Amino acid sequence: MAKETKSAAVEQVSLEGYVPSLQKKYKEEIVAKLMKDFGYKSVMQVPVLKKITINQGMGQAVADKKLIEVAQQELTLITGQKALLTYSRKDISNFKLRKGMPIGVKVTLRGARMYEFLERLIAVSLPRIRDFKGINQKLDGRGNYTLGIKEQIIFPEIDIDKITKVLGMEITFTTSTEKDEEAFALLREFGLPFKK
Repeated sequence: MAKETKSAAVEQVSLEGYVPSLQKKYKEEIVAKLMKDFGYKSVMQVPVLKKITINQGMGQAVADKKLIEVAQQELTLITGQKALLTYSRKDISNFKLRKGMPIGVKVTLRGARMYEFLERLIAVSLPRIRDFKGINQKLDGRGNYTLGIKEQIIFPEIDIDKITKVLGMEITFTTSTEKDEEAFALLREFGLPFKK
């Protein structure tokens, strides 16, 4: 137990003082650009990226329990933060699903880890998608954006030789604004490659 807290403290110390380049870009360039474009009177009105949630639904985990453990390890590797299991809320007999069974994994990233993940996603992972022409522009109507990824192998942290099953995931970007055009402008400034 003492060893765990010590390693967590060491990790915390190593992250202190470090500011990811996308976070610097947000403070130095994006805020000024969005203030000019939307006519905000205060810096506090500028939308901010609050969190990134990565979610994998594992319907096949009902039949194969090992699948959920593998998915949890892979998502932990990709994000650098321990993935949590998500559980079913009710019984569904057609799917052989009982309440409380693990059916997915998820991670919520905030702060420096969020910016680090976003930078790796934009610069390394998305360009590795076959025949990549950009991502869809559709937001949810409340200033949030969800990106569907079909294969986890686009992330360089995943060793292709050790893959047992190709799994997809959803990456949700939650912003502080309710307006889609403001959220879209923010995400575009971060460098998300939207289709023209």
